[in-house]
Amino acid sequence: MKNQVSIQGKFQYKLAGWKYSALVRFLLFLVLTVIFYMALMSKLIPQTYDIRVGSTAEKDILAPRAIENAVATEQAKEDAAQRVQPVYRIVALKNEVLMEALFEKLQQINADTEVTLGDKVNIFKTVIPNLIDDHVDKQIKTYTDSGQYNDVLLLEMRKKIREQQYRIPEETYYKMPRVSKEDLTAMEPVAKDIVTRLMNDQIMDAQTARAKVAELVNTSTLSKSTSREMVLELVRAAVTPNKFFDQKGTDEAKGHARDNVKSVFINKNEVLVKKGAVITEEIYQRLSGLEMLKDESSYWPKIGLLLLVAMFGLVIFMFVKQSTLAVSHNNAQLLMLVLILFINILGMKLFSLVQNLEYPYIGFLAPTALGAMLITILLDVNLAYVATIVFGVMASVIFNTDHLQAFDFRYGLLTLAASFAAIFSIQRASQRSSILKAGMIVSLFGMALVGALLLIDDHETRRSMLFALSFVIGGGLLTAVFVIGLLPFFEVAFGILSPLKLVELSNPNHPLLRKLLTETPGTYHHSIMVGNLAEAAAVSIGADGLLCRVGAYYHDIGKTKRPNYFIENQNHMENPHDKMDPTLSKSIIVAHARDGVEMLKEYSIPKPIRDIAEQHHGTTLLQFFYHKAKKIAEAENDPKPLEEADFRYPGPNAQSKEAAIVGIADSLEAAVRSLRNPTLEQIDTMVRKIIKNRLDDGQFNECDLTIKELDQVAKTLNETLLGIFHSRIEYPSDLPGSNPNGEPKQVKRS
Repeated sequence: MKNQVSIQGKFQYKLAGWKYSALVRFLLFLVLTVIFYMALMSKLIPQTYDIRVGSTAEKDILAPRAIENAVATEQAKEDAAQRVQPVYRIVALKNEVLMEALFEKLQQINADTEVTLGDKVNIFKTVIPNLIDDHVDKQIKTYTDSGQYNDVLLLEMRKKIREQQYRIPEETYYKMPRVSKEDLTAMEPVAKDIVTRLMNDQIMDAQTARAKVAELVNTSTLSKSTSREMVLELVRAAVTPNKFFDQKGTDEAKGHARDNVKSVFINKNEVLVKKGAVITEEIYQRLSGLEMLKDESSYWPKIGLLLLVAMFGLVIFMFVKQSTLAVSHNNAQLLMLVLILFINILGMKLFSLVQNLEYPYIGFLAPTALGAMLITILLDVNLAYVATIVFGVMASVIFNTDHLQAFDFRYGLLTLAASFAAIFSIQRASQRSSILKAGMIVSLFGMALVGALLLIDDHETRRSMLFALSFVIGGGLLTAVFVIGLLPFFEVAFGILSPLKLVELSNPNHPLLRKLLTETPGTYHHSIMVGNLAEAAAVSIGADGLLCRVGAYYHDIGKTKRPNYFIENQNHMENPHDKMDPTLSKSIIVAHARDGVEMLKEYSIPKPIRDIAEQHHGTTLLQFFYHKAKKIAEAENDPKPLEEADFRYPGPNAQSKEAAIVGIADSLEAAVRSLRNPTLEQIDTMVRKIIKNRLDDGQFNECDLTIKELDQVAKTLNETLLGIFHSRIEYPSDLPGSNPNGEPKQVKRS
């Protein structure tokens, strides 16, 4: 029999050994890194093709990233340059000064009486055109020296003025010597005024301006026809173009227009080469330059991605390693973490497949907070924060539709905000309806963030904003739906007791608790008291208080099979153990732990609660029945030695802090109730006595309770007991043969 038990134990150890294997742990983190790599590979590593010049493309070749379309960019620049209007400059030529010089020369020559009329005519024919030319040359030189205008413009000025120069008729020169000094004096201000008025306009064609001179002269104060005729011709000669085409300025404007044209890109995932197209040398060289040919591909992007995902894995590994969580040593929980991360990333990848440039905000519909919410409920809130950071970075890559950057911060920021909101709202959840509320909170936070980003951008239409916000709302609700759907799977597959499941199991209407209440009311009340004690003690040392409470509710469920054999259910009836053989009594008492485990299995109660029911007594000794059997053996002179092991619970000892605490609270609740009007000192003595007896008996050797934690448990139990106990029959703990835990002589209590 012993050999059979030994073989079975070794088999079970080997079967469960993977949970604590370092190799399995390494492989799980390796798998996690591979998941990260595969999820980001399509977004960050260009796809390569095995093609040759002259072959045909077997499928569409997509751009691995945003690529500048040189031809389209150049065409766009050319179009922008063509749209630039010619640049013209207005140049002040000061022609009123020219007019002053002309009249001064007329006065000077006419005043010379020694020169004949014929000579004067010849002089005027030479001097007046020269004065006009000299004036133009002088103005151009002045602008050349000052550098106010460029040389090309000044050449254009000289050219246009020469081309549009006015030739004074011959007969006008013959009239000039006959004009009196008084007439010249009257003509000068009129001529200067007309020139000034005309030159204030923008003149490209001098002929157009000269056509206005006659009207202006005829409406002047000049009355003599000869004077009006001479002013008409002199003004026409003095009027020149003042608006000139600036070739250099135009070229500069076109250059600025070209420079301001943004490069035209072939967007990421747009078709570079259509299926069936012939691969020309140009296409081949283009693909080669993009490192899209298999024999020319670069390994640097792969190395960079490997470093990135290795950092993700290292962050999670370091946090898990330094934590005190079960996932730090239990590979089953690590496997669950990897599975949650995989499901969350898979969801993001699936939603990214339907995302496109026309509807980029479909990514907001993805339930990116799913993983954070599941990790919070099933594992640990701090681990959820770490995972959220990884999810945020990955979302910014997976949902990126930008053409220039590898990351789109909007999706990463939304993932962070949604996941943090989910963690805040779900970490204290007590009902499954809380998950739906958390999903709504995720939607609200997401709407606020996305709305803020869209308003800051200020380039979105109302339609696109409405779509974006609708997708965010849908993403939060999908998160809640998926969590509600996946949570039972993880609870069953990994034996996880989530807080939500524990709260459900604590419902008094659960069939087992209803059975406990109706069939064994004394045991039910005892279990409730033990739950209060155990929860307070567990919380004080950082253990799972809710698990202790619910485990205490079910720890004595096995007593419902034989309720009358336990003293708390013996109301006004004789104790059946008084007339029974102590060995048989021991078997009945011990059986309630085994019976309880079988009943809990029948009702599919999770393993952590079954473990508490099985382990809360450990291998403690039923001292009352042991001493009773010993007395009987001595009275009958039975030579066969009586073994203590035959009167101990079969165990196992407590494997967890929670099972150990429930065991302490179980013994303590019954013992303290035996005291009448207890003082604080009596309670403290009883608490420490029970804990010391169990410690000395080796009941805590297989769990990780420390002496410091046991001391804290004792203090908390002292404080809690004063508030919840009430008067009960006295337990003669000091009588010979009594249980060291303060059990009554009549029956061994659980």
